[in-house]
Amino acid sequence: MKYLITGYNGQLGYDIKNELLKRGVFKDDILAIDKDEMDITDREQVFNVIKDFSPDVIFHCAAWTAVDKAEDNKELVNLVNVIGTRNVVDASIEVGAKILYMSTDYVFDGTKDGIYLVDDRVNPKSVYGMTKYLGEEEVRRNPKHFITRISWVFGINGNNFIKTMLKLSENHESLNVVADQIGSPTYTVDLARLLVDMSSTEKYGTYHATNEGYCSWADFAEYIFKINNKDTKVNKVTTEEYLNLTNTKQAYRPKNSKLDKSKLDENGFDRLPSWKDATERFCKVLKNGGK
Repeated sequence: MKYLITGYNGQLGYDIKNELLKRGVFKDDILAIDKDEMDITDREQVFNVIKDFSPDVIFHCAAWTAVDKAEDNKELVNLVNVIGTRNVVDASIEVGAKILYMSTDYVFDGTKDGIYLVDDRVNPKSVYGMTKYLGEEEVRRNPKHFITRISWVFGINGNNFIKTMLKLSENHESLNVVADQIGSPTYTVDLARLLVDMSSTEKYGTYHATNEGYCSWADFAEYIFKINNKDTKVNKVTTEEYLNLTNTKQAYRPKNSKLDKSKLDENGFDRLPSWKDATERFCKVLKNGGK
């Protein structure tokens, strides 16, 4: 089996490669590339690279993920998340490869009372959410597809909420953190394991794949400080209060990002461990200098 990973310099692409290597896949059978080696918006280049390597599986991690900046760069975000994805999908169909695509809780508006099912109606309210959903639609053209909706991602190879909180705790006695957005953190090491498991099956479709349990951003911050013996106090604020206090403009964020993961059970996939367990393991890796 040969594997191609787009967006390798991101948090998830990095851990997918590590997971494949851990399982004994030869280095030569993995092509982990980023924009410098294959710009997904360049259709000719995408076809040349993918046809030349001829992978059995494509993990499509490359995306525009800067949610707030996306609002002022609609055309560019569309080019990356929709047109770029279309190019990768068309090439995947040409070589007969399976494709695994990372989507987001932002495809929902977050106003539902209960937990979001995979087939609930989408209603993205941000440029990022809309382009990721349109990317999903492109991916569905390849019958051999897996779409995983994830949220609140953290991994060693990039910036994330945990790293930010720990850095801020060094010179802040208290921090204002949003308490009215509820969801699940997703650790890229755990997600990579699931994605590689999926790639060896034909149980195609759309899944929700986050670490188990739910919390607010404020709960998440409190737990990060607790396990790292930090005294920084968390002031729980609403989204509106946070925006007023910081005088910032943000893209729309769903208040309810609770995603139902029962489809993983139905298809024999292991759920990801709890978000608290994942946070503890990640913080140990951070303390060990990323090992």
